[in-house]
Amino acid sequence: MKKFLILLAKSLILLPALATAQSIDFGRGELPVTVPENYSSETPSPLIVLLHGYGSTGAGQDSYLGFSRVADRYGFLFVAPDGGQEASGRRARFWNATDACCDFSGADNGDSDYIHGIINKMKDEYTVDSSRVYLVGHSNGGFMSYQMAYRHSNDIAAIASLAGASHYETRDAPGNPVHVLQIHGTNDTTIVYEGGDIQGNSYPSAMETVTQWATYNGCSTEGAGRELRDLESSLDGHESEVVLFEIGCDAGGSAELWTIKDGSHVPRVSETFSSQVVEWLYAHPKQ
Repeated sequence: MKKFLILLAKSLILLPALATAQSIDFGRGELPVTVPENYSSETPSPLIVLLHGYGSTGAGQDSYLGFSRVADRYGFLFVAPDGGQEASGRRARFWNATDACCDFSGADNGDSDYIHGIINKMKDEYTVDSSRVYLVGHSNGGFMSYQMAYRHSNDIAAIASLAGASHYETRDAPGNPVHVLQIHGTNDTTIVYEGGDIQGNSYPSAMETVTQWATYNGCSTEGAGRELRDLESSLDGHESEVVLFEIGCDAGGSAELWTIKDGSHVPRVSETFSSQVVEWLYAHPKQ
């Protein structure tokens, strides 16, 4: 599993990065910050933080999903940080999210505080709309996005997880509602759509993940189907089914599942994938 994830990360096609306005040291060295052309300190801007998968990097993940390339169009601030690095072996970068994924060496490197610090530093340096702070994560980054939503529910409006999962153990609900979007392919053999385990540590299925958060958010766990979406460019038509949990939810909370039929762990995302995710995030501010 570990070797496969490393090879998977290296297989991502890296595209040229966009120029950024500034680099900031958030505590682990400087990171590029994407500032949209229409940014004004007089007008609060949304913030999107992208969390990479196991063995990848922030730059590599953004090259794959392309969120910085639509920052000007939608007017959001953007950061794609790097996780901690394993001390030995392949020295893969990772996020310490859940027992299942992906602190395989037991480093316990304080990622939750680090990412929360990025959000706070961005608020210090820029005029951030505190009602529109969002996380997007792929795989291990999806796991970490759920943990950030749980641990920092007062700050995060919504998260979108591609091929990640929430925690498996039973917990009380977080202090505040958070909108969650799970995007997952049915042919994912790395983080299995129906749930599974990594090195004996279990993670929930895609549906269990969203119903867990529907319950946390006070929603009915009877989901309603919505329009199909085109998320995967190598599959014909609008291949992805949508199930929404929004009935009875507490203000500021909902849960949604986009299922990519026959989609893999690293889907060949459609040209509109990042825009669809951003538009979903924008429709789910903090209340």
